[in-house]
Amino acid sequence: MYKEIDSNKRRTVLLIFVFLVFVIGLGYLLSWYFNNQLILVIAVLFATIQALVSYYYSDSITLAISGAKEVPRKEPFLELHRVVENLSITAGLPKPRIYLIQDGAPNAFATGRDPKHAALAVTSGLLEKLNKTELEGVIAHEMSHVGNYDIRLMTIVVVLVGVVTLLSDFFLRWTWFGGGRRRSDSDGGGQIQLILFIVAIVMAILAPIAATLIQLAISRKREFLADATGALLTRYPEGLASALEKISQDPEPLEVANKATAHLYIESPFKKDEKRGWLVGLFDTHPPVGERIKRLREMISK
Repeated sequence: MYKEIDSNKRRTVLLIFVFLVFVIGLGYLLSWYFNNQLILVIAVLFATIQALVSYYYSDSITLAISGAKEVPRKEPFLELHRVVENLSITAGLPKPRIYLIQDGAPNAFATGRDPKHAALAVTSGLLEKLNKTELEGVIAHEMSHVGNYDIRLMTIVVVLVGVVTLLSDFFLRWTWFGGGRRRSDSDGGGQIQLILFIVAIVMAILAPIAATLIQLAISRKREFLADATGALLTRYPEGLASALEKISQDPEPLEVANKATAHLYIESPFKKDEKRGWLVGLFDTHPPVGERIKRLREMISK
């Protein structure tokens, strides 16, 4: 389990590094083309301010969008509170606020910028269709997201995606309308500038797509890490593996889900066919559930 956690942390650091290099490279190229070093600075500041607002209020916004209501520590939610309390003590984390989504599809997610401001939301379908061991596996997975600061990590990625999108949009708009002071031929060779201009156009078009793909890749890696950490908390990987099987095989769609919040859930709320090409899979918010179950059960055999 520790090897799984270490492996996913290394891969996530690598993805973040590639993302940063990508953003800096694109920003430098656009700044060079327009001969204005303030372009990158302004874009980064604007994206950062926008992300900070989302960072501090993301939990409230997400819970409101999902129709989640906080539940008291009494029947019929007393058992849920006890499971969360026990796992919080095991993980050494503050107990998160607990919310219920009235939806028959089994699913759950955690949100909040850090363990002290965390919230855990489960659907009514999850409580109805999972047994206690499976419920513990799901809660442990979500507590792992809180303990691993996954929400904070994804906020950093949102900032980077915002920077890439802003820079790309800025460049394409100015190029289309002929704005900005471009470097003249006297600043360098005409052929070199033409080549760089074409490269800049291609990067500006492809950059938002590439940034989104990296964001989704990081999201998928964090699911593997949370699976491993959750299994470590309960000391029983089969509980989470069985829960994932039930959640993925349940035919009922999650009505409150949307593309903005889909990546938060323990399993994709959108029903999909797992036998798809690798290209389509690049745009998934979650890794294939079959692969997640396989890894969990491999932990049992080791």
